[in-house]
Amino acid sequence: MGAIPAQRETVTRASGVPAHGGVGAETRTTLPGSALSPGSARTLVRNALTEWAASGVPGTEHLTDRLVDDAVVVVSELVTNAVVHAGTDVELACRLEDETGALVVEVLDHHPSRAPRDGEFEAPYETPEYGRGLRLVSRLAESWGVTYRTGAKIVWARLPAEDPVAARDDIEAYAEERALERGLRVAEILAPEPPPLSNPLERGYPHRAERERDWLNRGALSFLAEASDLLAGQLDENLVAALAGQLIVPRLADWCAVWLEDEVAGRWGYPRSGEAEGGWAVDGTAGTGPRLARVWHGSENLIEELRRALEKEPPLPPDSHRTGPVAYPWPGEALGSRGVRGTALAYRLVAGGRPLGTLVIGRADLMHFPDEVTGLVEDLSRRVALAIGAARQYARQATISRVLQRGLLPGAVAEIPGVVSALVYEPCDKGGPSGDFYDLFPAGDGRWCFAIGDVQGKGPEAAVVIGIARPWLRLLAREGYRVADVLDRLNQLLLDDATEAADAAARALVGPVPPGDGPQTRFLSLLYGELTPIDGGIRCTLASAGHPLPLLLGAGGEVHTAAHPQTLLGVIEDATYTSETFELRSGDTLLCVTDGVTERRSGSRQFDDGDGLATALAGCAGLNAQLIAERIRQLVHEFSGRPPEDDLALLVLQAE
Repeated sequence: MGAIPAQRETVTRASGVPAHGGVGAETRTTLPGSALSPGSARTLVRNALTEWAASGVPGTEHLTDRLVDDAVVVVSELVTNAVVHAGTDVELACRLEDETGALVVEVLDHHPSRAPRDGEFEAPYETPEYGRGLRLVSRLAESWGVTYRTGAKIVWARLPAEDPVAARDDIEAYAEERALERGLRVAEILAPEPPPLSNPLERGYPHRAERERDWLNRGALSFLAEASDLLAGQLDENLVAALAGQLIVPRLADWCAVWLEDEVAGRWGYPRSGEAEGGWAVDGTAGTGPRLARVWHGSENLIEELRRALEKEPPLPPDSHRTGPVAYPWPGEALGSRGVRGTALAYRLVAGGRPLGTLVIGRADLMHFPDEVTGLVEDLSRRVALAIGAARQYARQATISRVLQRGLLPGAVAEIPGVVSALVYEPCDKGGPSGDFYDLFPAGDGRWCFAIGDVQGKGPEAAVVIGIARPWLRLLAREGYRVADVLDRLNQLLLDDATEAADAAARALVGPVPPGDGPQTRFLSLLYGELTPIDGGIRCTLASAGHPLPLLLGAGGEVHTAAHPQTLLGVIEDATYTSETFELRSGDTLLCVTDGVTERRSGSRQFDDGDGLATALAGCAGLNAQLIAERIRQLVHEFSGRPPEDDLALLVLQAE
């Protein structure tokens, strides 16, 4: 999930909240009452503190990593509570006291009749998407409170430079965990491995539970928020499953498994009621069943044995789509002597009312998981399910786009006697139909035709226009129409039909067109030509309709344009197009490109400024068609350090 850009100002001003020193610096912003605001607030505060420290603002000499991390957690909790329970815009302020180095955080909302939530009285399974109450704030802050104003409420917290829980016996272990976090990968940073206990007698459940409780009270909110950001950015369901395992193991469980199922199998692919006992399947072959996508264990040497054991007992979902934990059979034989006994829980992964799979966690030597752990994993499982659902939606759209794209392009490029061709085609958006297209096909009577075009825009509307233009080009050419006549008729066809077709496609995808918007004309730039082998070469007749002009490279290295500019197709009623004819002799090369080549940008410059494309082509003298195509493609990519922002297509035709 992305964050909302926040405008920040750094000022020095007084505050009504009790303080113990002057104000060194302050940052404040206004955020909308949306689920993205906590992430934006965390980023804002962390960046502000980093900038203050780099600038030497008074008071930053007291800043520590612990204080910065605690401030980020407190800000996230207060903003989350304001968004969930007020639902209004949120005003955030964070200031640094120059004398003491303490940080004061204020969050103002405009729904003062609702008191800030305290999580003490809420059931652990009913806290789905928001923070865990002000207990966490009270634990980290030296003082906190609520200030009521007319039409507004401010919840504030003061975090001292010294650690308010430094007297705790396990503060060194917490510091070790924080240091370990900064040195590991992203998922391991979010769920670090607990530091080993030196005394074997301390390995029992009470000591581990106590340490977990401290981490859950102090770092769970930050873990959940950052895990959400990490999962939301993934577009592959298998990677989501892998990340879930790394997030959970070893902090929350000894092992974790993720089953994935397609949405049809999730409803119909399991054994019928009564075919398995205890609510779980005992035969992994029944129906299509779920797929065991990921198994993760804190001891990697146990993973394969655990996988084999789990594959024999895929989870059978309950009748309802409840996501809360359900007991799962303990795979003791696969875990060796140290895993004979333990507890395993299964969480149904459901998003948008559709079952997507099951997440199972297990821990050895444990009678039951603490409520804090089960509640946190349930929250995390919801985010895992949402990420899997989003990844599947992306995969479906990408598959549809690939199929559609294949239908818009020729299955094969024709071979022309006496001509060697080379093609480069690189859509900018791999997840949607491109606006560029090409074709090279036999037209009968010893003629071959070629086309390279660019529809205004991209996506479904562009696909509709290409779906009309390319078949009509082939039909008109095979009916014997000459180059100029083909463009005349295609222009009229686009004016008559393409606008209505594109508008219908848009309505089908996004709903009714608002009044006044109306159909939008789709323009088409096209370079279209006809090749006929003759004695000593190839006769070429072509015309350019609003398209980058083709370049002709002679065998001696000279370069000139091979057509004159004419208007776009689909713009002017009854437009008349003309064509030009010339001969390609042995070694002559014709280069046809789309504007993704000529208008490739580097700052304010374009690739074709100062006849850049002609200069590049002149440097290809003596190369064959394939090497010329590759050389131009390479120069276009190297022109800027940024990835291309437009589709790129080029066609090279070289007389043998």
